Amino acid sequence: MADQSRTDHKGRYHRLRPGRRTSIAAIGVIAAITLTACTGNDAPKHTFDVAPYVNKGHVADCDAFKAQADAQAVLRADALDPNELDRDGDGIACPSLPKPTDKKPVHRDFMTDLDGAPITEPVDPSST
Repeated sequence: MADQSRTDHKGRYHRLRPGRRTSIAAIGVIAAITLTACTGNDAPKHTFDVAPYVNKGHVADCDAFKAQADAQAVLRADALDPNELDRDGDGIACPSLPKPTDKKPVHRDFMTDLDGAPITEPVDPSST
């Protein structure tokens, strides 16, 4: 039996069979959808390993980071901020570091002293 997909069409007006045309169109649609889904308007996510800086006490300051987003990632991982990356207590770590940046503040639901350092000991209300 002859291979039906390789039928010779002689003549000036060579046309593909309808099934073949549909397959080519379907491939084109699938390719367009795939390309559209793969392209995004978002910037690539910046990843940083925070493990060396978290739950180890004060091990680094702002000078240890190349980018503000790296320092912010460490602050997000440990909002108590033992590294004192958020000195003013506004939730933004090392704002003077270069890009990439992450300026979304970290919620810090504890009291801080005047320098922004967390107060971890209970406060006696009668002393205020």
